[in-house]
Parts: sequence; C-alpha cells; structure tokens
Amino acid sequence: MRFVRFSLNQHRYAHLKHLEDRYWLVAAVISWGVALFEYLLQVPANRIGFGSLSLPQLKIIQEVISLLVFVPFSVFYMGNPVKLDFAWAALCLMGAVYFIFRG
Repeated sequence: MRFVRFSLNQHRYAHLKHLEDRYWLVAAVISWGVALFEYLLQVPANRIGFGSLSLPQLKIIQEVISLLVFVPFSVFYMGNPVKLDFAWAALCLMGAVYFIFRG
C-alpha cells in the first residue's frame, strides 16, 4: 500500500518539476499510465482490508499513508520547506485515527 501511495504522489506531482515545458496532455497520459498500475495494486489491497476493517477505517488508513509519503516527497523531492503546519496536520490525523478505531 505504501508503494501505491508513493507512486500516486509521484505521478500526481512530479510532472510539475520535470514536464513543465511539455504540453499538459503528455503529463496527463503519463499520469494515467502510472495510475493504472497503482489501481491494479490498490483495489486488491482494499478488498483484502475490507474483510477485517470498516470502510471509514480503510479511508483513514489511506489518508494517513498518503500524507506519510507526501510530506517527505514534498520536502526532499520537490524542495518545499518543512512547516509547523505539518505537525498540526499530523495531530489532526492522529485524532482521526483514534476516533475511527476506538469503537
């Protein structure tokens, strides 16, 4: 699932850094190609997880993994500065995880 999240972030945002001089349709076709591979992994993972987790729990896990991958991608690959807002967002996610899984 983490690989899926990494590939999603990379195909969704890496074109901003590497394909800025290309026509937008080129970036869209490349992104769709990567997304197809991603969904070939994500759909079976969700079906397996749905056996033991509820749909809201799966969604929260997806968001947490996505942001755990996106923040380092944003900082190290795209060169964005680390902000205190990342910590506040992490606290909000921890709260969401707590409330979804407490019952």
